[in-house]
Amino acid sequence: MTYYGGKDLARSFRQVRGNTIQTAEDIPEDKYGFQASPDTRSIGAILAHIAVSTGFQDHIQRNRVTDLKDVNFGELAQEFSAEEAKPRTKAETIAYLESRGEAFASFLEGLSDEFLAEPVVMPPGAEPATKTRFEMLMSAKEHEMHHRGQLMLIQRMIGLVPHLTRRMQERMAQHTPAKTTP
Repeated sequence: MTYYGGKDLARSFRQVRGNTIQTAEDIPEDKYGFQASPDTRSIGAILAHIAVSTGFQDHIQRNRVTDLKDVNFGELAQEFSAEEAKPRTKAETIAYLESRGEAFASFLEGLSDEFLAEPVVMPPGAEPATKTRFEMLMSAKEHEMHHRGQLMLIQRMIGLVPHLTRRMQERMAQHTPAKTTP
């Protein structure tokens, strides 16, 4: 049987957040205001959104919510939106990603198997009707990876090659025989 618990969630989340932080570091500060299109978030806003977004799962899980009908989503959304909207420099954004990420990973690290297996009732009409806390917590990482994918495309738009792509290209080059000239 394969086992994946709180320590694994934390390790995996730290790896994802580390890649997000590397992306944030690679993008020049003067590009943090860049938007791929007028109705989308800027690079800085995407990074702030990523930093804040673990707050939803943090709230649900720390408060041991068992039914999402008990959550005031409007109030949470207002709180998170206000936090996202705060102006930050590149250094402040990276520090915010680091601190929020480490706080969430530390929380994940201490979760018991019993806690992770607890069911949570989803809103009416949702499929499935319940999810385990484990599945809900995995969604925080999935959400971050979705937005980092956006950032990687935006990096291409501003003339950068994403660090994960560079690493893959370096590995591929090591395994490709050198061409000889006749």
